[in-house]
Amino acid sequence: MSDLLIELFSEEIPARMQQKAREDLKSLVTNGLVEAGLTYASAGAFSTPRRLVLTVEGLSSESPTLREERKGPKVGAPDKAVEGFLRSTGLTLDQLEIRDDKKGQVYFAVMEKPGRAAAAIIAEVLEKTIRTFPWPKSMRWGAGSLRWVRPLHSILCILTDEAGAQIVDLDIDGIAAGNASQGHRFMAPDRFAVTSFDDYSAKLKTAKVVLDAQTRADTIWHDAEQMAFARGLELVQDKGLLAEVSGLVEWPVALMGQIDDEFLGLPPEVLQTSMKEHQKFFSVKSPKTGRIEGFVTVANRETSDQGETILKGNQKVLSARLSDAKFFWENDQRLVKSGGLVAMGAGLSEVTFHNKMGSQAERIARIAALTAEIAPSVGADPALARQAAEVAKADLQSEMVYEFPELQGIMGRYYAQSAGLPDAVADACRDHYSPLGPSDDVPSDPVTVAVALADKIDTLTGFWAIDEKPTGSKDPFALRRAALGVIRLVLTNALRLNLTETFAKGYPGADTADLLTFFHDRLKVYLRDQGVRHDVIDAVLAMPGNDDLVLVVKRATALSDLLKTDDGENLIQGYKRANNILSQAESKDGVEYSFGADLKFVESEAEKALFVALDTAEEKINKAMSGDDFAGAMAAMATLRTPIDAFFTDVQINSENEIIRRNRLNLLSQIRKICLSVADVAKLEG
Repeated sequence: MSDLLIELFSEEIPARMQQKAREDLKSLVTNGLVEAGLTYASAGAFSTPRRLVLTVEGLSSESPTLREERKGPKVGAPDKAVEGFLRSTGLTLDQLEIRDDKKGQVYFAVMEKPGRAAAAIIAEVLEKTIRTFPWPKSMRWGAGSLRWVRPLHSILCILTDEAGAQIVDLDIDGIAAGNASQGHRFMAPDRFAVTSFDDYSAKLKTAKVVLDAQTRADTIWHDAEQMAFARGLELVQDKGLLAEVSGLVEWPVALMGQIDDEFLGLPPEVLQTSMKEHQKFFSVKSPKTGRIEGFVTVANRETSDQGETILKGNQKVLSARLSDAKFFWENDQRLVKSGGLVAMGAGLSEVTFHNKMGSQAERIARIAALTAEIAPSVGADPALARQAAEVAKADLQSEMVYEFPELQGIMGRYYAQSAGLPDAVADACRDHYSPLGPSDDVPSDPVTVAVALADKIDTLTGFWAIDEKPTGSKDPFALRRAALGVIRLVLTNALRLNLTETFAKGYPGADTADLLTFFHDRLKVYLRDQGVRHDVIDAVLAMPGNDDLVLVVKRATALSDLLKTDDGENLIQGYKRANNILSQAESKDGVEYSFGADLKFVESEAEKALFVALDTAEEKINKAMSGDDFAGAMAAMATLRTPIDAFFTDVQINSENEIIRRNRLNLLSQIRKICLSVADVAKLEG
């Protein structure tokens, strides 16, 4: 057994590509080795800005010898048959064996493929991996044909066993594999030889390189938190930024700076976004006020002045950035205070939303009208909700949002407050985009909910009207996300909206039935994630009222709960048995048995018990359904399990007495009718 170490050393790899790159390196190499007949015990992949690394432990020293026997044509068969067999095996006639078979003598080919040394296999697999590596973007350099994300400088590839380390013989476009690497670009640039992964990782650490990305991230966060704590401040969490920064440095050195007083009045989101987007700084806030007062930058080296020069340079660049942000903020504030959000949003009439759906201003007018229509259904004041919709997107014309598009909505709230608008309006400006994703919080304030629903429904009905629907995996206008947003708004706030009627009030010309089907598909995905079976959802969606999502979910939840019980599962089987017998009889007799059974024709106790149970259950189910008490309806239906089981055990449906037979079939019809009143249980599987 041997251990394999591979390092692909290059210019800086973009941070966003590193995680997938190390996963790809691991899968491509290990899969290639296994396909070639080698086995291994474990593998691990690592990355820094300048290297991709793979270690494979317990690798077999060679692939096994493979022996294959293949039966051919009979001896004396036509020449063409024998020649075809020889071509398929790559053998000559004198290399074939002749063996006795049941029907005479037959040619046999015995082929043996000798095993290969691990080093030869590794060289082939690694060369193929490097030449076909799936970088999102790659480049060529110099005169060679090799493509890599950035110029590839060296390849380290060694096999280590009890006898020592062996360099794998490999040369790719003049880059020969070796046993050497190098450390930090500035602090330890000299090359050094290694004999194993342990030797490699230890020497890298001495050469100021932290190989593991998670270790770098943990170091950054720990040091930054300690610095903030020492000043009585608190680090603002940002997992995405932490992952990115840990991919920008090989030797992380956290440095903390202070924001100049002149910028402390800027909204915290502005400070945080400016520092994150432009300079990859972590924000540091006061735990008492929530105000952003400092920052942490992460250098890629230690310096003799403890980072003072680096910090001064960063502080200078930050001041220039924040001066721009302050300028934008003050200009926007002056505009709002002189003319309000109406003045800020005036230019939206010149901004096209979509060439088939008009300008942003026209869209806002539609959203405002729809918001006023929806408002009573969500408990919002129509006039206040309309006011919120009319100004909710005004900040799209602000200088701040033009510079930082990710602040749309957030800045709208600040500008609405500056304009003296009600808090509900300001909150709607900020929150009406939500929820954007499955993990986003769902707004609950009625005014915000009304605007958010109108915004998303206008988008959906508009794109449906111009026939720009999602197809396959393509959804350029994020319509699936918009539909899921509507679903979450409705369900989280328990809104009893008739979606078909609401769609009809949206953009004119949309096929509301087709759009409702699209919503049902999104709802299926949503409910499946909640653990509701797809057939249960289908059974519920087949019922009237399927454009009331709250009703649908309540019914689906109740049915799902019923099916988790023995009574529920057995009841459905009883229904299916009754339905099958009934369907066959109706087909044979050419009539529909749906006129109700008559108690005077009942003969057995089991038959009488089912008769009484059906009447009792129907009364309870009807009462429960009228109050949308689906759990109560399902519970009443579950009581039928025992009498239905007893009926099928004790009663012969096809009595010789035609009157008795018809009565019993009408009794089965009653079972079908009651079960179908709760859900289309015929769609349930099993």
